[in-house]
Amino acid sequence: MSLHTEFDSIAAMRDALRAHRVSARELASSALQAAQAAQSLNVFLHIDPALTFAQADEADSLLAAGAKAAPLAGIPIAHKDLFVTQGWRSTAASKMLAGYVSPFDATVVSRLREAGAVSLGKLNCDEFAMGSGNENSAFGPVRNPWDHDAVPGGSSGGSAAAVAAGLVMAATGTDTGGSVRQPAALCGVSGIKPTYGTVSRFGMIAYGSSLDQAGPLARHARDLLELLDPMSGFDPRDATSLETCDGQTNAPGRIRAQFQAQAERCQQAGSQPLKGLRIGVPAEFFGPGLAPDVASAIEAALASFEAMGAERVGISLPRTELAIPTYYVIAPAEASSNLSRYDGVRYGHRAAQYGDVAEMTSRSRTEGFGSEVLRRIMVGTYVLSHGYYDAYYLQAQRVRRMIVNDFQQAFAHQCDVIMGPVTPTVAKRIGENREDPVADWLADIYTLGVSLAGLPAMSLPCGFGGESGRLPIGLQVIGNYFSEGKLLALADCFQQATDWHQRKPEHA
Repeated sequence: MSLHTEFDSIAAMRDALRAHRVSARELASSALQAAQAAQSLNVFLHIDPALTFAQADEADSLLAAGAKAAPLAGIPIAHKDLFVTQGWRSTAASKMLAGYVSPFDATVVSRLREAGAVSLGKLNCDEFAMGSGNENSAFGPVRNPWDHDAVPGGSSGGSAAAVAAGLVMAATGTDTGGSVRQPAALCGVSGIKPTYGTVSRFGMIAYGSSLDQAGPLARHARDLLELLDPMSGFDPRDATSLETCDGQTNAPGRIRAQFQAQAERCQQAGSQPLKGLRIGVPAEFFGPGLAPDVASAIEAALASFEAMGAERVGISLPRTELAIPTYYVIAPAEASSNLSRYDGVRYGHRAAQYGDVAEMTSRSRTEGFGSEVLRRIMVGTYVLSHGYYDAYYLQAQRVRRMIVNDFQQAFAHQCDVIMGPVTPTVAKRIGENREDPVADWLADIYTLGVSLAGLPAMSLPCGFGGESGRLPIGLQVIGNYFSEGKLLALADCFQQATDWHQRKPEHA
C-alpha cells in the first residue's frame, strides 16, 4: 500500500500532517510514484515533480512552524486539464493547445492552492470537454480503473479515474452537461456540480459559457466538501460569478455552514435521520432506455433513503427527452463562438503551410481540432447562421426555460430533492460507439436538464452492474439552487449507512 492511500479521508490525512506523523513531501512522493506506476490508465497529461515538491515543501514549512495551517495544507490533488495553470501545461487535451503554458492560474486552482493543496499535475479529459467517455482526447483515452477496456466517462474521466485508482485524494473537474457526475458514476466515486455561478469560471477553458461549471471529485461527500467550500465564492473577473446566493454572500464558509446545519438536524433525528425529507423520483428517468442492473441499484439506493425516514414522491419532468436536442443546439452554438479564438494567429497551433490568412486559419483548425470538436463547431455554426437562428437556437432557449420551470414546479410543490440514475447503463467498452459517435450524446439524458437549469447535483456510488457485475453505478441527487451543503450532508448520511463509496478496484 502506498503511503498516501493509508488514509480514508482528507480529514484523517490532515490530522496526520498536523501531528507530524507524515510530511507533505512524503505524501507527494508516494502519490507521484503511484501515478508513475499507473501510466497504463493514461490519467495524467503533465507531471512535474519539481513543481509538486515545491508546493509540498512550502506546506511542510508552514506545518513545522506551528502556524495556523490552511485546511488543505499538504493534501495531494490534481486538476483537470481544462483549468489553466502556471508551470504545468494547459492543453484542454487538444493538439490545438499542445505545449501551451499559461502565465496565470485559474481561480479554482489559485483558491485551492491558497487552501494549501499540493497539485500533482494535469489530468486527461475529452478535448475541450466535448465527450461522454473521455475517448476524444488528442492524447488517447483514459481507461477505467475497474475495467481497463471500459471508458471512465467524460469529460472529466481523468479526474474520476485518478480518484478511483487512489492516485489522489480528490481532483477538480468541470460539468457542462454531466461531465463531473457521469465519470464519477462510471468510476465509483463521488462528484458534485454546484449551482451555476457559485464557482468562478475564470481561467477555465470555455466550452459552453452558460453551462460550464467547476466541481470536485473525491471518494466520498465529506471530501467533496473540503474542496468545494474553498473553491466557491464571488470572483469579479468572471462576469457570470454570483455575489450572493439566496441572500447569503457567495464566499467560502457558506457551503460548509449549510452542510453542518443539515448534518446536525440528521444527527438529532436519531434512527430516522431523514424523516420529513421528500424525494422526488421522475417517472421519465425510469423509461425503456434504463438498463435493468442500473434500475435495480437505484431502487435499492432509494430504499436506503426511505429506511432512514425519507418519503418517496413520484414526480414528472415531462421535457426530459427534449433536454438532449436542446443541449446539443445551445452547447455547440456556444462552443462555435468560444473556439473561434483559436485561429492560428495569437496562440495555439498554426499550420506550417498556407497561402493567406484565411487558409492559415482553416488549416490550423483542421489540424488542431479533433473530429468531435469539429463536429460540434459545425453544428453550432449552422444553428447560429442566418435563416436558422430563430428556428433552432432561439427555439432551444425557449425549451430551456420550460425545463427550468419543470424543475421549479417540482421543488415548489412536490419535493425537497430529486433522485434517479446518472447514466442509462454502466460504462461501455472503449471504441464501442466509434461508428456512431452521436450515440454518446444519448447517454446524457439524465444529466442535461440539470445543467440547462443551472441546478446543483451530485453522483454517489450505489452499486455495481454489467456482465461482470464489477462496473460501478451512480445515484444522482439533484437539489434546488444554492443547496450544495444540504446535498453533501444528505450524501454523507447515505454513505454512513452504506459502503459503496469505500469499494476500490483490485489494484488500487
